[in-house]
Amino acid sequence: MHSLRRLWLALAAVITAGFLILGFMGREVYRQAPPIPERVVTPAGEVLLTKDDILDGQLVYQSIGGQQVGSVWGHGAYQAPDWSADWLHREAEALLALWSQREHGASFAALPEEAQAALTARLKRAMRGNGYDPATGTLTISEDRARAVAETAAHYRGLFGDEPGLTALRESYALHTGAVPDEGRRDKLTAFFFWTSWACAAERPGTGASYTNNWPHEPLIGNVPTTANVIWSVVSVVLLLAGIGALVWYHAFRRGEEPDPAAPARDPLSGWTLTPSMRAVGKYCVVVVALLVLQVGLGALTAHYTVEGHEFFGVPLADYLPYAVTRTWHVQLGVFWIATAFLAAGLFLAPAVGGREPRGQRLGVNVLFGALVLVVFGSLAGEWLSVKQRFALETSFWFGHQGYEYVDLGRAYQIALFGGLVLWLVLMLRALWPALARRDLGRHIVLLFTGSTVAIGLFYGVGLFYGAKTHLSVMEYWRWWVVHLWVEGFMEVFATAAIAFLFTRFGLVRADSAARAALLSTSIFLVSGIPGTFHHLYFSGTPVSAMAVGASFSALEVVPLVLVGVEAYGTWKMQHRTGWMQAYAWPIKFFVAVAFWNFVGAGLFGFLINPPLALYYMQGLNTTPVHAHAALFGVYGLLSLGLVLVMLRRLRPDAVWNEARLRFAFWGMNGGLGLMIVLSLLPIGLAQAWASVEHGLWYARSADFLQQPVLEGLRWMRMVGDTLFIAGVAAFVAFVAGIFTRRPAVAVAAPPAGGGEPEAVPAALASRAQVG
Repeated sequence: MHSLRRLWLALAAVITAGFLILGFMGREVYRQAPPIPERVVTPAGEVLLTKDDILDGQLVYQSIGGQQVGSVWGHGAYQAPDWSADWLHREAEALLALWSQREHGASFAALPEEAQAALTARLKRAMRGNGYDPATGTLTISEDRARAVAETAAHYRGLFGDEPGLTALRESYALHTGAVPDEGRRDKLTAFFFWTSWACAAERPGTGASYTNNWPHEPLIGNVPTTANVIWSVVSVVLLLAGIGALVWYHAFRRGEEPDPAAPARDPLSGWTLTPSMRAVGKYCVVVVALLVLQVGLGALTAHYTVEGHEFFGVPLADYLPYAVTRTWHVQLGVFWIATAFLAAGLFLAPAVGGREPRGQRLGVNVLFGALVLVVFGSLAGEWLSVKQRFALETSFWFGHQGYEYVDLGRAYQIALFGGLVLWLVLMLRALWPALARRDLGRHIVLLFTGSTVAIGLFYGVGLFYGAKTHLSVMEYWRWWVVHLWVEGFMEVFATAAIAFLFTRFGLVRADSAARAALLSTSIFLVSGIPGTFHHLYFSGTPVSAMAVGASFSALEVVPLVLVGVEAYGTWKMQHRTGWMQAYAWPIKFFVAVAFWNFVGAGLFGFLINPPLALYYMQGLNTTPVHAHAALFGVYGLLSLGLVLVMLRRLRPDAVWNEARLRFAFWGMNGGLGLMIVLSLLPIGLAQAWASVEHGLWYARSADFLQQPVLEGLRWMRMVGDTLFIAGVAAFVAFVAGIFTRRPAVAVAAPPAGGGEPEAVPAALASRAQVG
């Protein structure tokens, strides 16, 4: 008991210290965000654009899909350019061309090296010079630079309009024609792009580095990694090695734990009485599978757009479903079906944990289900209308598209979803309350389960802390609270507690041992995970201190993932301890696969891009979706499907499990994900990283680079993994359909070794002779 008390105190200290760091650094983000000038003028006093133009342009960017249409400051989609890096390079080239023609009568490329060097040095001074007067809020740029800005803006006005000469480029970007049909909106969009690129080049006063810590890599203006970038990268690697060493030391020298209890002769979960609310959760499982199918289909279409641009094997689907829409839906549906699985698991387990069914619980479960369906399909429709430019700008943010990856849904639907999560929290707490009142060893796991439930229910609300015209740096700060802390943080804690509860109820793990392991894992995860949020914000207009905190703590995120692998091995061994555990063999296989992808996808591929120096060159390249696919589906997706299988086992205890289908589904999804990464995403990402280091990020994201035959061939190669993955999903759908349509079957096993009556065996065991 004393060790558990110490672990609770350690967890409280970790959470308190972590959020103090997060809060203090948030204050610095607000205080040191790149200024948005009240006006941009020439030395003669001509006003080129205003703050309202920039912020209205931000709204335009959001309305067309925002981070689903290229990226800004490295965050967003990967087919179109990063607009801040692309603008920066185009403006620099325009300025060099202006000077070389005026002063030498030749193009810049035709000049001798000495003349090129002189003009490049002048360009660096012009672009990196700040020019912002905080007293008046005025940004002054030279007449020559104003002409370069106007030339660059003209390119984007044509690109986002319907200029015929840019049709091929739009196809390379998978950008539909007339993405911004209104000329006034296009003007404002260029104002926003100009400001984001200005922040990438202008030096933050007193630092010698730009507001984005010299990101992106742009040799023309001297944007190269800072000293701090290199130093904190080295520190992160040292801390990683130290953390893994400490974990090895801990496992090598800790005292032996108490032996596991003897396995029960019967499945303890077979004694659960299915309450009305638990039965009502069954439709959540069906919706999880349906949304998974829809997400995978949209993912295949989105991936195909990277090859054909506007068409799907010659069919011009982009006229109706542009890339910005399909990618938005693909990303959002992934979050929706995974979150639905977690909500369903909580609602299913809560009455079992609490030991009773609260009055009206079934009604609450059904009301929540209806609300979730409304939010899902209402938000999808709003996003389509927004991308098709059917809303006014302010209306678009509320009922259409917020423009920010993973929190794309309109603000009204976001508020409705938060309301649904609060309802879920209420339903969970009222069902868990009897267990919280009990004073036994199992109470510690219940407390952890309850705490993570509260965090999931409330933490999504931080996504409401920014508005349509909130500063981009501030918005990114709060967005990553949702993406990193809500999805990657407290959902992980919830899953840890849920699995610990299940295995204690199985009787395979002692309650105190499970509580110690869960508390230790949670503390180790959150000590790095909470302040590690800043590894997403190195180059988002944040001060260098954000880089120091993010690099130091995010390096340690790999350490708990190693611990998860050790625990997964122990879980794998448990399935052989007693015959009835074979009924849960497939859920356990899914949980073990989660541990594998946790280490490979979240750990190795995550650390590949986490150090500041690595991310400096690779932010916004295809190395990011390598990590995203392996971590989001490999970890949270497979975990969700494993939880669905546990629920289906209890909801349909006598159903025949077609293990052949489930086996193919398991290996199809895991093998398809691996092939998708190895054959396509990772090679493309590494090729882009090489181009980014050698030439600059603008080139790594350019059509000239990405449309090379070799890279186009690698994108086609993704079909191999995608096809196997889709086949695995189809097999999983067929398996779930069989659960609800095949006749139940019950076999009688041999008497237990200790004598007594024969045990009824779940049909999955009896059906081994019939299927698979």
